[in-house]
Amino acid sequence: MQPSLNSPGEKPQNGLAGLKHWRSDIVSGLLVSLISLPFSLGIAIASGAPPIAGLISAIIAGLLLPFLGGSYVTISGPAAGLAPVLLASMLTLGHYGSGVGQDAAKAAGYPLLLAVICMVGIAQILLCQFRAARFSAVFPAAVVEGMLASIGLLIIAKQMPHLLGVKFEAHEFWEYVRETPHKFWERDPKVFGLGLFCLAFIFTLSSFKAKWLKMVPAPVVMVTVGTIIGLFLHLTPSKHLIQIPEHPFKHGIVTPDFKGLFADHSLLWSVVGIVLTLTMIDGVESLATASAVDKIDPYHRKSDPNRTLLAMGISNICSSIAGGLTIIPGGVKSKANIEGGGKTLWANFYNAIFLLTYLLVARNYINLIPYAALAAMLIHTGWKLCRPAVWRHVAHIGREQIALFAMTVLVTLSTDLLWGIIFGIVAKLVMASIFAAPGFLAVVGRQRSFGRLALSTIGNFPELFRDPVTRRETADGAYHLYFGRPLVCFNSMHLNDELAVIPRETSSVVLHMTDRVTLIDHTSCDTLIHFAEEFERSGRGVVKILGLDRMRSRSHYPAAMRLGPPAPLTERSGAVADLATLSLGHLHPEAATPDAALAKMSLMPGDEASSNTVEHPFTAGMMRTASSITHALMTADDSPRGMHHGDGLSQSSLTRRERDPRDPTGDLGSMSLSRDHDPDRRPDGNVRQDGLRWL
Repeated sequence: MQPSLNSPGEKPQNGLAGLKHWRSDIVSGLLVSLISLPFSLGIAIASGAPPIAGLISAIIAGLLLPFLGGSYVTISGPAAGLAPVLLASMLTLGHYGSGVGQDAAKAAGYPLLLAVICMVGIAQILLCQFRAARFSAVFPAAVVEGMLASIGLLIIAKQMPHLLGVKFEAHEFWEYVRETPHKFWERDPKVFGLGLFCLAFIFTLSSFKAKWLKMVPAPVVMVTVGTIIGLFLHLTPSKHLIQIPEHPFKHGIVTPDFKGLFADHSLLWSVVGIVLTLTMIDGVESLATASAVDKIDPYHRKSDPNRTLLAMGISNICSSIAGGLTIIPGGVKSKANIEGGGKTLWANFYNAIFLLTYLLVARNYINLIPYAALAAMLIHTGWKLCRPAVWRHVAHIGREQIALFAMTVLVTLSTDLLWGIIFGIVAKLVMASIFAAPGFLAVVGRQRSFGRLALSTIGNFPELFRDPVTRRETADGAYHLYFGRPLVCFNSMHLNDELAVIPRETSSVVLHMTDRVTLIDHTSCDTLIHFAEEFERSGRGVVKILGLDRMRSRSHYPAAMRLGPPAPLTERSGAVADLATLSLGHLHPEAATPDAALAKMSLMPGDEASSNTVEHPFTAGMMRTASSITHALMTADDSPRGMHHGDGLSQSSLTRRERDPRDPTGDLGSMSLSRDHDPDRRPDGNVRQDGLRWL
């Protein structure tokens, strides 16, 4: 049963206060341990490490996390997302390819990799001290999705040896693709038959929506059935079954080899690259998973990103010293924890206790699990990361998103994850620079040259990293934020900070997108939508986003990229000059009224200058001035001397407010009428005031 939103005091808390929920957390911990056991074993094998390394990682994470905090219902342990990186790193550190075979490289590289994982943990603790978790927001959503899809493809490719029951010489993704057709004809029939059955079984079972599958997930059922079938097939234990030593804590634990790592100077740059890659992927995936789990937490609690990063850093250090792998919050296990009724991080602790019990009491039964069954489980996991539905979803968001996604996948598979992420970020930076350039839509409409676009792109580049909020004010209980720069992932840290400091007593938030906002990318759109939904769901009030009607959406997806034509400085100065020529004694020669004259020199081209558009304060100031002139002319109709009538002039006089130095709109944007307009009132026009219904 999903609880309703409770007051903060009624929400389950971590620490000693959370022990009162021990009944719920123990039941959930038992359920999670049944999932964690095969996953931990399979991930360790996929990483090239001994199977026990996966269990050690999960046990260490479970014992530590309740005391470290950071999140509430996430279950941490070894993650499939890092398995391809760990395997590649292990082979690199073991000098694979320099006359060293794959098995020998794994044996030599594993202790060195443990030392590197310890260094990754230290790096994460240092980053936490600088509150670097906020920088995870700069990673474009399409690049992160591309990274995960690449990991899924790598997992599938690297499970082919266990699925077919033969050894591969391949090391890179495309090598596996080329070698698989040849190895298919050398497959072990019994192993391949078991693996194929387990694959069909888990895919079929996962398609069912039965309630009992929430309590006993499909991977657990599949591994159990696969193990029973394996008994009848009489598979060779040393080649096709899990092998855990008789005394695992005496003979099965490997310790980090710091001396060997620092003694081999040829590994220096490899170590630097591996530390960067693991730190980046571990941090991004940890924070992304914790954020995703927050959204399905029935108590709507929010994890602390920096505390989560600190917890992962300490856990990685302890795990590596004990011979374990990197630790990341797991989405599958966390979801199972919520569905099992888990309420606090103590579910991690009980999960670790059950895993430790299995290792000490049920070692002989664990050794009956076939590699083929675990390979099928990991292939299913990899498929969920890269299945066609993921590609269709990204394409639905926008063509620029699928382009970034596909480029990230291609570069990652052809090089490695670090270069794939770097390429994706650089590609997004170039794309955002072009889209955010003030003359982009004019070039698309063939109204401006590419040369001017290039100059505009270079000049606008620093704006992508600056705070997009140019002014803040509170009026009539509403908090107003005025955006005057592009909103992109690269300045989303500033956006998050601005949204975080909105006063708690605020009951209404109005976000104004001025005509200087030339771009709102998918990541920023998603941030704004999530903020508005959370603000309303928490009962604080409503959020209105004004000015989006004038922007072009790249697709029908709610959080799609939006492009908006700005009012260039040359057009602004020309408009000011035209406004100065409007006489108070006669009308514009080409327009019936001054309002029509200003409409004629509109700063908005084409259809976008519609009545539903929220004008920039600059444009609004001009329109208010025009309204003043129109009123003055109408008032003076009975006077032969026009506007020289003293009473009419006094009633329509212009007043000037003090200009906010942070307001980029210029002096004209701060002009208002003393009689008919409140100087603090924002020019909303006829825009719909229905919150998020513009989506």
